[in-house]
Amino acid sequence: MKDTLVIVHELYPELLDKLKQTFDVVHFVRLGSDEDRAAFKEAMTRAVAFIGSNVAFDKALLEQSPNLKVIASVSVGVDNYDVAAIHDRGIVLTNTPDVLTEATADTGFLLLMMTARRASEMNRMVLDGRWNVSPGRDQFGVDLKGKTLGIVGMGRIGQAVASRGHFGFGMKVIYQNRSAKPEADKTLGARQVDLETLFTEADFICVTVPLSPETEGLIGRDLLSLTKPKAIFVNIARGKVVREQELIECLRDGTLYYAGLDVFEKEPLPKDSPLMTMDNVVCLPHIGSATHETRGAMCDLAAENTLNVLDGKAPVTPV
Repeated sequence: MKDTLVIVHELYPELLDKLKQTFDVVHFVRLGSDEDRAAFKEAMTRAVAFIGSNVAFDKALLEQSPNLKVIASVSVGVDNYDVAAIHDRGIVLTNTPDVLTEATADTGFLLLMMTARRASEMNRMVLDGRWNVSPGRDQFGVDLKGKTLGIVGMGRIGQAVASRGHFGFGMKVIYQNRSAKPEADKTLGARQVDLETLFTEADFICVTVPLSPETEGLIGRDLLSLTKPKAIFVNIARGKVVREQELIECLRDGTLYYAGLDVFEKEPLPKDSPLMTMDNVVCLPHIGSATHETRGAMCDLAAENTLNVLDGKAPVTPV
C-alpha cells in the first residue's frame, strides 16, 4: 500500500505523474471551496508528506496530521508555518530558496520601471480611447538612470534587484539589513544605512524582507512621510510588512508619489480596496516567481526534498 502524499499546488504533469508512481497522491491545485478544505483535512490524517504553499500549518492542523514526516513548501517564506511546533513534532520543514531569486528580482524591477514611466496608467489611457494628443508634462514619468535605489532587506532577492539597478541603470545603491553585506558593498558600491536614512535619500525603494514578528507592520506613514517628492515605493516581499491603510493614505494625499505592489495584506486583493481605483499604483497578482521555468524548478526542489526525507536522507534546503 502506498503512502499518502498531499499536494496543494499546481504541479506540471510530468512531475505529478512521477510522484503518483511512488505515492497515493491527493492533489488540490488550491483549496477554493468548503468541500476542498474538508477533503484536505481528511487526507492529512493519512499523509506522510505535504507539498505545496498557501496553507497555514498551525498546531491544530499538525495535531490532525499524526503521520506527517515532511512539509515541503513551494516558497521561500515560511510565515504560514508554526516552525517551532513543526520542529517539536519531529517534522522536517523545507522550502525553495535560490531558485526563485532571479524571477522575483525581475518582478521587482518590472514594477520599478512601470511605476517610473507610469506604464499602467498610460496603458489605460490608450485602451480607454483617451490618447488624443502627445502626453504632456503632467503625464511624464521619471528616469531611473543615476538615481538612488534603496533596498529594504539585502538578502538574495534584494541583492539581485540592486544588481539590476546598479549595472543596468547606473543607480546608486543603499540598503537596510540586519547585517552588513561586504560583497555587495564592494561589487555594487552599496552603502548600509538605517531605515530613516534610506527612506529620506532613496528615489526608489524596494522591499524584499521576509515576513516575521519583527517585520510585520514595519513600514507605515512614519517612514513614507520621509520620502522625496517623486519617490517610488515597491513591495515584492509580503503585504503585511506594510501598514496598507497608511500606504493608501500617503498615496492619496501626495505624501508618496507612486507605488508598485505585487503583494497585499489580503490576497486576492478585495474588490473594494481603494488600491483598485488609484492612478498612482501598479498592482500585480503576486506573480513574483510566476514563470514556467522558476515554478517548475521550485516544484522539482520540493519533490526532491520530500523524497530525500522519506528515504532517510538530508533534504537539500531544510528550514
